[in-house]
Amino acid sequence: MRKKRKIIYFFAILSIILVLVGCGKNNSDSKAVIKDGTYLGESKGNGGTITAEVVIKDGKIADIKNTSDHETEGLGDEAVERIMTAMIDNNTINVDVVSGATTSSEGFIAAVKSALEKAGAKETDLMAGDKIPLTQVLDKTEYNFDVVVIGAGGAGLSSAVEAASTGVKVAVLEKTSAVGGNTAVSGGAFNVPGSDLQKKKGIDDSVDQFVKDALEGGDNLANPELVKIVGEHALEAYEWMRDDIKAEFIQDRVQQFGGHKVPRSVIPVGNTGSELTNKLKVAAEAKGAEVFLDTEATDLIQDKSGNIVGVTAKNNGKSITFNASKGVVIASGGFASNVDMRTKYNADYGKQYMTTAVPASTGDGIIMGEEVGADLVDMEQIQVYPTASPKTGIISYVANSRFDGGLLINQEANRFINEVGRRDVISKAILDQPGGYAYLVWGQEIESVGHMTDVHQAEFDKMKKDDVIFEAKTLEEAAKHYDIDPQKFVASIARFNGFVSTETDPDFQKLGAFVKVEQGPFYIQKVIPSTHHTMGGLRINKEAEVLDLQGKKIPGLYAAGEVTGGIHGTNRLGGNAITDIIVFGRIAGGNVSK
Repeated sequence: MRKKRKIIYFFAILSIILVLVGCGKNNSDSKAVIKDGTYLGESKGNGGTITAEVVIKDGKIADIKNTSDHETEGLGDEAVERIMTAMIDNNTINVDVVSGATTSSEGFIAAVKSALEKAGAKETDLMAGDKIPLTQVLDKTEYNFDVVVIGAGGAGLSSAVEAASTGVKVAVLEKTSAVGGNTAVSGGAFNVPGSDLQKKKGIDDSVDQFVKDALEGGDNLANPELVKIVGEHALEAYEWMRDDIKAEFIQDRVQQFGGHKVPRSVIPVGNTGSELTNKLKVAAEAKGAEVFLDTEATDLIQDKSGNIVGVTAKNNGKSITFNASKGVVIASGGFASNVDMRTKYNADYGKQYMTTAVPASTGDGIIMGEEVGADLVDMEQIQVYPTASPKTGIISYVANSRFDGGLLINQEANRFINEVGRRDVISKAILDQPGGYAYLVWGQEIESVGHMTDVHQAEFDKMKKDDVIFEAKTLEEAAKHYDIDPQKFVASIARFNGFVSTETDPDFQKLGAFVKVEQGPFYIQKVIPSTHHTMGGLRINKEAEVLDLQGKKIPGLYAAGEVTGGIHGTNRLGGNAITDIIVFGRIAGGNVSK
């Protein structure tokens, strides 16, 4: 009897233990209590700190806002919106990244995660369920349009707006998850001879001077007929962007890039091309154009007579046919991000270089055009941008202080070049310096002109953390930070300061702004050249029609933007790309729709 009681007692105790263990296990696996409220999270992105405001209601994600004070590098407003919508709809941050903006997507997701952790969420709560895809999945395998545009950057969207304005049915195919391309991540500088902003500042300019500068800047290799078209239509294109597309421009700034005889670049608000592409997308869709994201064009479709009548594309692993009864516009950009293609046409610009271009710049449109017999021109002409980040290769907009008077100095404390000369000349000169890099130096006299550290504060803060820019109270402190001889450094700057009153530079024939560097705090920024623009591509005529090897037009095929060649010669002058893509984008869109 006693033995039986012991057995019963043993099993009773065991049952209690098991229950307690079970309860403990359930408690550890249960969801944390996520407190209602508004929480701010942040993380580091390519362009600086990314911040997100998250609202929790009834323990779930009720709202998310992107509160970053800058345009996240490579990530447009639409892409951010897609990420936020997916998170809210599914109550999870386990969402896919945006194609074409992986690093920035991961940064924004990390910012939201940071906010949710403040609300009490656990890792298991945040990543619940299967990963939510952000890909736009098409529900048909064949679509019929009048016009198909390949690429949703500045040239493609300009084409789409112009074509849709005539009443035709337009499709825009974009292989990434966001519109904008290189245009969106550029500074958006737009060269315009005779603009209202030039006139406000009393700047005398002309189409002839624009054309002369562009041809000379490209060593007269460019097609004069095409350059003249860009110059003649630049003012009209700017006024169209300003008045019809509603793009906004900084009213008190006209910038002068190297190779231009006068300041002629109008600058969009925010000093970023996303102001242009965001407004162009709105205008295109308002006129009925349909934008297909995550849809990569792979082949042009020709009929038996050789006419281009459509495009084959890939979407979510499926082949999709886009018929185009009137024709196709290729506006897919250059090949600066395609190392193999760069090496093929000019081995001097191979894998030893990083690039400022978006990852999608892989030359797809050039390859597709060549497959249907298109002629290529100037393919060996590849441009490097002289002042990019040594850490990432990304173009530095803080370094635009160079155009306001900043000085380039090497590790041995010497100036070595005209700071506002041609990009290719400056880039080569930097590569010839010890270590293949240089330092850009300026003080408050120059900072007070362009305010670059304020306008691009996020980039400035990021570069300070990366130790590629340093703010110093004295020039000696600036030199010592990067192991430059302080006495030689100060002497080199003092020598240049002596040239300012006469605005003559007997050492390097500097052009543009002559401003002293003697008032602190001072800035010293380490810079390297990085591949930036490919001047070669499909050969076109003044109507934006693509030509074959015999110089005859390929019926139904048009092209605009960096995918084309013959417009910039050996070297594209700063600010001319935006003018080119808007002018020829409009021409291509207008002609293909006729």
